[in-house]
Amino acid sequence: MPFNVAVDGPAGVGKSTVGKLLADRHGYLFLDTGVLYRAVSLLALRRSVSPSDPQGLAAIACTLDIELLRAEPGSKHMYEVIVEGRVVTDELRSSDVESLVSEVSAHSEVRTALLERQRDIARASRSVIVGRDIGTVVLPDADLKVYLDASLEERAGRRWKELQQRGASVVYEQVVAELRRRDELDSGRATAPLRVPADARVIDTNGKDVEMVLAEIEASMGAG
Repeated sequence: MPFNVAVDGPAGVGKSTVGKLLADRHGYLFLDTGVLYRAVSLLALRRSVSPSDPQGLAAIACTLDIELLRAEPGSKHMYEVIVEGRVVTDELRSSDVESLVSEVSAHSEVRTALLERQRDIARASRSVIVGRDIGTVVLPDADLKVYLDASLEERAGRRWKELQQRGASVVYEQVVAELRRRDELDSGRATAPLRVPADARVIDTNGKDVEMVLAEIEASMGAG
């Protein structure tokens, strides 16, 4: 079986950045499963499907036409995302999608519809899979489980700087409030809530740069 690394943690903790660099460094496939839920959220907006309509959202998830392409050198993105033949990479990070994705992903019908697709991707090759239920639900037998954590304030500061770099006009307090809301939704949902896997390597990223976090993960990979 391919070697799989499951990376979980709350919103804004840097899972995607760390996961992508780790995958690139070791030649692994990288998948941020949040992209799938963001794509469903985007299509729900386009089709006027309510985020509180689990059947309607699951129908979108079951037929999701999504393709991930390697980003061009120098791109600000980790990969280009194509949904229904259209590049939507920037749209997936819009405030409209951001405000919906935790509610959309909380529905068991949506998570079930996307579960096997995530597992199939992981089974295909050595991979780093990032999300909020990877080590607990998607890949409970992953070779290495990592849980990244940081304080709300630390995560909000990172997210605020990221948004500033994209040219978004947003105040720090607004970012704090949104992350707090997402934490409550992610941890409180009935299906596959955000939890620390029992056998995960927990890494507190407060005050640490990406290289420091990567070094801790790679030490665990070597130990395994």
